[in-house]
Amino acid sequence: MKCDKKSLLLYAVTDRGWLKGKTLYQQVEEAIKGGVTFVQLREKNLDEESFMSEGLEIQKLCKKYNIPFVINDNVEIAKKINADGVHVGQSDMKAGNVRAILGEDKILGVSAQTVEQAILAEKEGADYLGVGAVFPTGSKSDADDVDFDTLKAICDAVSIPVVAIGGISMGNVSKLKDSGISGIAVISAIFAAEDIKSATKDLKELTEKVVTK
Repeated sequence: MKCDKKSLLLYAVTDRGWLKGKTLYQQVEEAIKGGVTFVQLREKNLDEESFMSEGLEIQKLCKKYNIPFVINDNVEIAKKINADGVHVGQSDMKAGNVRAILGEDKILGVSAQTVEQAILAEKEGADYLGVGAVFPTGSKSDADDVDFDTLKAICDAVSIPVVAIGGISMGNVSKLKDSGISGIAVISAIFAAEDIKSATKDLKELTEKVVTK
């Protein structure tokens, strides 16, 4: 499965910190039913075996709904479970090396904070970019801030889709209008909500007004 602009509209990144008695599977399914178009498994505190088993479960769920499913950072696990792809940061493996391991038919997402990083990632085979943090965020302590002008400059500099990430919520998503993004990636805006399905639906409606068609 490859990704296109449409599948990147509302990109959910998992976080076990918000489970509140539910399983990750239940939460992700609620988010998909609410309109999530893409899922990334990002579980920093799981050991390899648990991560793999969680990955297989969520992968099955995404296949059921025909939603692209990628693994955060761990190229080996993505390859082992035959995930749709992987998302890597600037401090992880180089995009070109990831592409060589995964092959041409897999989705490769790369984090970027500058125009230079974005251009290089596209050149090395990235299918889309995750750019942020566009707003202050508690979910990623290592995320550099990216202002609106830089976000727009990155969108203008590459031909692949750009997904904004970092601190995005119902209250500020409209500020990203006219930046050129194809979608948004969120964690707490969906998974911290009392009613995940409803929150996802509302956020998707707002995002549709913001993205570049």
